[in-house]
Amino acid sequence: MKKWRVIIGLIGVMYVGIAATMYRPTPDEGFKNLQVLPKDITEKKLDSIMKEYSVSLGVKCGFCHARNADTTNRHLDFASDAKDEKKAARHMMKMTADINANYFNWTSSTKPDTIHAVICYTCHRGSNEVDSKNFLNEIAKTLAERKKKQ
Repeated sequence: MKKWRVIIGLIGVMYVGIAATMYRPTPDEGFKNLQVLPKDITEKKLDSIMKEYSVSLGVKCGFCHARNADTTNRHLDFASDAKDEKKAARHMMKMTADINANYFNWTSSTKPDTIHAVICYTCHRGSNEVDSKNFLNEIAKTLAERKKKQ
């Protein structure tokens, strides 16, 4: 009899664990405080974008996202606007989208947000600061090489 109680208890714990990990926000809930990214973005797409930023700038999530104000909760507060880096990231996202839409949208796409000619890595190259001296040298070198080919 004791054996059955243990088995039923384990099944109950597994059921609760599986149910807890399967929670996804409903479309009504969505992600909180999205100001540049689409409100209906999927979790997979959001994770992909954030991973791109992380690699492009050589940083982890805590670079832009503040810690939770509740000190008993060790997670990041992704909705918080407490860090200036997050505000700068939003500005950079808009700037990059504008550059791609206005300078690389040769087909007049109605979805210029899907054009990725210029991305974070274009300028950041794995650093959270843009080294403009080296960046400008690279541009000058590329332009010189193009002139030689002409």
